[in-house]
Amino acid sequence: MNVEELRKSLQSFGWPDYLIFCLMLAICAVIGIYFCLQLRRESKQLKFSTQEQANESAASYLVGGRKMKIFPITMSLISSFISGITLLGTPTEVYLYGAQYLYIMGSLVLMGFCMYYIFLPVFHELNLISTYKYLEQRYNRSLRLFGSIMFIMASLLWLPIVIYVPAIAFNQATGVNIHIVTPCVCVVCIFYTCIGGLKAVVWTDVIQTLIMFGAMALVLVKGTLDIGGPSVVWQRAQQSARIEPPNFSTDLSERYTFYSLVLGGVAHWLKSNAISQNMIQRYLSLPTLRDARIAIWTFIAGVLTFLCICGYTGLLIYATYAQCDPLQTKLAQRNDQLLPLLVMETLGDYPGLPGIFVAGVFSAALSSLSTGLNSLSAVVLEDFVKTFRRAPLSEKQTAFVMRSVVVLFGIIFVALVFVVEKLGAVLQLTITLTSVANGPLLGIFTAGVLLPWVSSKGALLGGVSSLLLMAWMCISAQRELVSGDLVYQRKPYSTLGCNYTFDGVRANFSSLPPDGVYTSAAAAPFQLYRISYLYFTLFGALVTIIVALLTSLLLRESKLQSLDTRLLTPFVRRWVERQRRSSQLPAKPKLQAMQETST
Repeated sequence: MNVEELRKSLQSFGWPDYLIFCLMLAICAVIGIYFCLQLRRESKQLKFSTQEQANESAASYLVGGRKMKIFPITMSLISSFISGITLLGTPTEVYLYGAQYLYIMGSLVLMGFCMYYIFLPVFHELNLISTYKYLEQRYNRSLRLFGSIMFIMASLLWLPIVIYVPAIAFNQATGVNIHIVTPCVCVVCIFYTCIGGLKAVVWTDVIQTLIMFGAMALVLVKGTLDIGGPSVVWQRAQQSARIEPPNFSTDLSERYTFYSLVLGGVAHWLKSNAISQNMIQRYLSLPTLRDARIAIWTFIAGVLTFLCICGYTGLLIYATYAQCDPLQTKLAQRNDQLLPLLVMETLGDYPGLPGIFVAGVFSAALSSLSTGLNSLSAVVLEDFVKTFRRAPLSEKQTAFVMRSVVVLFGIIFVALVFVVEKLGAVLQLTITLTSVANGPLLGIFTAGVLLPWVSSKGALLGGVSSLLLMAWMCISAQRELVSGDLVYQRKPYSTLGCNYTFDGVRANFSSLPPDGVYTSAAAAPFQLYRISYLYFTLFGALVTIIVALLTSLLLRESKLQSLDTRLLTPFVRRWVERQRRSSQLPAKPKLQAMQETST
């Protein structure tokens, strides 16, 4: 049997699998309809003025009326964060480059402390719907618009990848073209997000998280039993150097080192949690700060569990294909089809089980997409429509704007899948591209809550400078990866044990591609854009903070006495208040003045 015949024989997606997959989509749609009817009942029961009713309706649609419970919000946070990118990208990363990447879990815990003590107390006290309203209160309206535009840009770079990833799995399992399945599934997601609001998104996330966990557990247990148990997985991983201690090299261009995983990892997690409308909107839907803090740690525990499962799955994939690398033989046509290939080989003979896996991967994608669409509707409504429209919106106008945004961006994301298809492996691609917008944003927010000396002009100059620099770095790095000018050294692999024919030579490969062409980031002349992709967000944030602080100090625009201390993190707030008392100067809060003017 040749590789083409084997690939087609593995595409055994039967009617039970299609039934399970469609059932998952139907459940999501029903949840959306249920919460749509609930929103209508709540709207009829409101006894406020037209403007108050519109505001209550928006709050119910976008943040669940701030009455959500910890369990569904935690599940939603996990489901939104663990997208198909994580489910398919992390096992691929471990298969290709070893388990070094998994040390990034330590930085996730550090991120939790930063959220707990620095960011969340500020955002929760201000009672925001749009995270970027903070930037107007701390700086000015220009920074708010800059932050909102950066969020939209990051969503345009991230969500098409989120949609594309499960389509890869579906293509591997069924042979159906990704551009056929992608629009069909996205229509369901747009439907329940559009009509049901945050409550529909959160409760579909709960269902989708359970499906994700069940799908990965099936693959893990059945695959491990097939090759002889966990000891075989561990032994083969050690023999191929995929299990290794932390790499303490100080070379910035190495793909993974202890420093890139810890320092760069903290920035990577923070940009996804501390400043992202997708995540903050869920924390703010909880009624108290205490509930939000509990949600942080339960969310971290859930993500750590999923990362361990995905990491072990990567080792399992290698143990299964140790003597016949499917990437070299082209049995898997893309890196991110390794896990779907394993699923079809281990579960393909059991009707319905491949359907559960595909439903799990699509669940991860749908949860991230629905979260992103709901957050985009909040940002567009709060930061653009309400900001520039003088007359207040009625309840019907508010509902029309929110739902139109969901539909419009959903169509755009589906169209952008054609672009993502031409790019590289999804995990590195996602982190690299989103750092263009998220690096400057993380720097602006961090300077806002920690550095009271930073002014609006300094923050804007720092953000724009970082944006331009990060755009150049990311485009340059991605160009070299796509062109093949930059190739990272992968772990050993072999094709000696293949029981099917393929184009190529059967051999053991210790590290080099079969043609012998190899250019590592370390071997090439140093270029700034060749640093590890995990440093990108951290670098963008540091550039923003440094430029913002220096500009503010040079212009002497720091207004320590007039700054509302609620906009600062608690320990900085206490320091500023002590400084004011020691100087015995009156403090006139900026936020209070803005509110008085608005009134």
